[in-house]
Formats: sequence, C-alpha cells, structure tokens
Amino acid sequence: MNRRIKMTNITVLAVLLAFGSALADDKTAIAEPPPPVRPPESLTKFDLDFKGGHPQDLIAAIQKATGKSLNVLIPHEYANVTLPELKMKNVTAQQLFRALEQASHKTEYLIIGNNQTFNTAFGFRANSDNITNDTIWYFYVQKPNVPPPYKICRFYSLAPYLDSGVSVDDITTAIKTGAKMLGDTDEPTMSFHKDTKLLIAVGEPGKLEIIDSVLRALEPNSKSAAGDKAGPPAKPAAKSGEEK
Repeated sequence: MNRRIKMTNITVLAVLLAFGSALADDKTAIAEPPPPVRPPESLTKFDLDFKGGHPQDLIAAIQKATGKSLNVLIPHEYANVTLPELKMKNVTAQQLFRALEQASHKTEYLIIGNNQTFNTAFGFRANSDNITNDTIWYFYVQKPNVPPPYKICRFYSLAPYLDSGVSVDDITTAIKTGAKMLGDTDEPTMSFHKDTKLLIAVGEPGKLEIIDSVLRALEPNSKSAAGDKAGPPAKPAAKSGEEK
C-alpha cells in the first residue's frame, strides 16, 4: 500500500516537472510586459511679428521664431499669394495656421454667364490629424474653376467718322477712357487699318460693347449732328395789326 502511494507521488512529481520544462522551452507561453506609453509630444510655442508677405515668407518667419525647421509644401502656382500681417504671442504652428485659414474665408461675386457668388479661402493644412512638430503642412487655395475668357474679333468702319472730322485718336481715347472709368483692367485690344479705314478690336464680347456705344454717340447722322446742320429757328408769327 505504501509502495503504491510512493509511486503515485513520484508520478505526479514527474508530470509537474515535465510540464514546467515545457513552459520554459516555449517562450510564447510567457507574456511579455507591454511597452511603456510615451506621453504626447508638446508642440513648440513661439511669438511672431509677421509684416505680411508670401507663404514662404511666413514659414521663414516661423522657423526663425522657433529655431526649428518646419515641414511645408507650397505649390508653385500659389507661391505669390499675399498673406496678411500676423502678430501672435505664445502660439503653436497649428493654432496660427487655423486662425489664418478662418480669417481668409470670404464670399466673392463672379460675373460669368449667370451671376454667381462663391467662397474663397487659403491657408495651411496638415496631412494627418495627429499634429506634432514633424507634421507635414501644405498650402492650399480654394477658388472657383473659372474658364479662360472667351474673346472675339470685330471690325468697325471708321470712314464716316473720319470724314466728319473725328480722328482715330479721338475715338480710341474715348473708348479707353470709358473702359478705365468702368474699372476694366483688361480693355479691348485695338488696331487701325489705314487702307480700309477699319478699326480692328479683340476682346470679350461684353467689353467690346463700349466701342459700339462710342461709335453710336459719334455717328454723323445722329440727332446731335442733325441739329447742328439745321438752319436757324423759324421766326414767331406776326401778331394781327403788326407789320410783317
């Protein structure tokens, strides 16, 4: 009886030792401690006195204020966008860029086909929601896709006007003056062909209308011209009993 108990104890002990040895050999069975949790990186704060300029000028001013480089992409077509004056104290790049973007929002009016309004904005956006000092920023501009201006060519015969004593310079000066007063920076391109006495004009259809207006006002057969050629006004009829 005692021999059986001793053999049972030995058997159990052998099983336990074998199991422990298997655990020691199997490294995957031992749980490794989790890596330490790194605290979030604190963003660099700085003071900034920016007098205005282009996007690259602002980035240079921020890097000078922080003493650190900034990862920024600025598309070539937006390099000359004018940024406003910025005066900040104890801010991060994220805070500054967010304020700049919000301040740039505005509604503009566009005359093209049907009159429309559209929203414009510009600023710096991050390529990730997790903002750090190594975040990559990119400069963007929000504006409508406006098709290129549609231009046409028109020909105007100036012979009747020249015959009435108006010079080509008088006509073109009046056209340019009217366009300037309307605030048109892109006035029609005009050229006078002496042999045919044609004024050749190229521009957007709406902007060529000013030429039509000027020529209508200078027409030799207009009412003002007819009034100048009319004879003296008729004398009033003599009253009864007076000499005629």
